Amino acid sequence: RGCDFLSSALRSNPSHLRELDLSNNYITDSGVKQLSDLLKYPKCKLENLGLSSCHINEEACADLSSALRSNPSHLKELDLSENEITDSGIEKLSPLLEDSRCKLKKLGLRSCYINEDGCAVLSSALRSNPSHLRELDLSNNNITDSGVKQLSDLLKHPECKLEKLGLKSCRINEEGCADLSSALRSNPSHLRELDLSDNYITDSGVKQLSDLLKHPEFKLEKLWLRSCHVNEVSCADLSSALRSKPSHLRELDLSNNYFTDSGVKQLSDLLADSQFKLQKLGLRSCFISDRGCDDLSSALRSNPSHLRELDLSDNNITDSGVKQLSDLLKHPQCKLEKLW
Repeated sequence: RGCDFLSSALRSNPSHLRELDLSNNYITDSGVKQLSDLLKYPKCKLENLGLSSCHINEEACADLSSALRSNPSHLKELDLSENEITDSGIEKLSPLLEDSRCKLKKLGLRSCYINEDGCAVLSSALRSNPSHLRELDLSNNNITDSGVKQLSDLLKHPECKLEKLGLKSCRINEEGCADLSSALRSNPSHLRELDLSDNYITDSGVKQLSDLLKHPEFKLEKLWLRSCHVNEVSCADLSSALRSKPSHLRELDLSNNYFTDSGVKQLSDLLADSQFKLQKLGLRSCFISDRGCDDLSSALRSNPSHLRELDLSDNNITDSGVKQLSDLLKHPQCKLEKLW
């Protein structure tokens, strides 16, 4: 009922509104149907629409797709996360996504009960109109390696210019990493942020990613690999790959993996490299002790001016480890702003 009032009011004065966030309300499909009357109004120039956690499903996707196809050129951001969209809802959205007039840049589909069939439909639709999308979040869906294989057809499309890809908590393992890495090597220059946290990547998957990281045209700036069941072997592969092309990465989160001091030792050669300009490093819950702090501090003293955030929470550091870190903190070029 509130959506009905809102839609009616905005149709009387539609041309100025650019952002509308209705997330975390009990909108349901009926409410989206009311909003659709506004969205298809020719004078509506809405650019950002947030409908996260609104108790909507595939019927709402059909109404949204139909309405926005009547007036597709303005919308730039659409967030449908945490709704029961399912693969059927992706099927309903696909006519909009493949419309050449649709210029959507950000699409949020986190926690939407999507699996590999939905990925296949999504990939197919976006390959018809790939040049506008810059951010895609599919985290916390049942995508698995099969779904990543479907998405890979999109990622290697020469006109795909995706910059941010979220695949956190998607039950991906090393096979998915291999497909992802292979696709991005075919079209490496655009991606800037990749989140693969909370997947069963293992060291084998990180090895696949490392081959991608050393590609001369791959310019990734942010990489999240939290809780990926990797150990010091991955640290060695990452360090080796990034030393061959160290200047782009700005954020690296390896928290909640079994690295231990041995893994930190592997990373130290990378951290000491003056061409490595990392600003944020996450090593929370990595079984690091005072010895690891010593190696970390020593490496960062060789290259102290870039790092701004360091998270070492939930490790076995003790006062002795803090003493090692203190040598870094008093370095005149150390510009650390946040320390956990």
